[in-house]
Amino acid sequence: MHYNNLHILTDTPSLANHFVAELRDVNIQHDSLRFRRNLERLGELLAYEISKTLPYTSAGVTTPLAQTQTMLLKAQPVLATILRAGLPLYNGMLNYFDKAFSTFVGAYRVEEENTELQINMEYLASTDLHDKILILADPMLATGKSLVKAYKGMLRHGKPVQVHVAAVIASPEGVKYLQEEIPEANIWLGALDEHLNEKSYIVPGLGDAGDLAFGPKI
Repeated sequence: MHYNNLHILTDTPSLANHFVAELRDVNIQHDSLRFRRNLERLGELLAYEISKTLPYTSAGVTTPLAQTQTMLLKAQPVLATILRAGLPLYNGMLNYFDKAFSTFVGAYRVEEENTELQINMEYLASTDLHDKILILADPMLATGKSLVKAYKGMLRHGKPVQVHVAAVIASPEGVKYLQEEIPEANIWLGALDEHLNEKSYIVPGLGDAGDLAFGPKI
């Protein structure tokens, strides 16, 4: 794992630490409204940090008193997420990149005893990605396999000029895999955790983000 393209919000103490702590806390996380809102807040913070690295151009603005100049984004990014757990994080990013187009992926892990973890991808609705800035939002970067499979599927719709990956919590194993498979990606995290357990869940992690946000699957 290398750190030149890795950015971690909680490395510098800020409100991000509070939002991540509430997501983890078993006494708070079962309030699904608050859980979704904390994911959304972290999406907003990550969007703001990513925005500092994007290309800008000078533009004129007319106020009631005068003409002035400012710097505005040259182009809005494309926001992509994996259903369903990614929706609150995506919504937070969309609050800030409010003119962005979107891409949605339906992918899930298949867990069977004594077999390697498999990822099924059954749905992809994408806008044109050719020469676009792509931001992939996925709250939990565990193995990284779902995200990499989703990204490679998206390439049928064009090659982005920049790729950013935003996650709330990641494992070192997932970051390493992502850096190997998508070396051009800039990775933005709320927190980097210790390791994956034998079931490929992040430790200490927070549990199943999709279930906590939207209710348990059957």
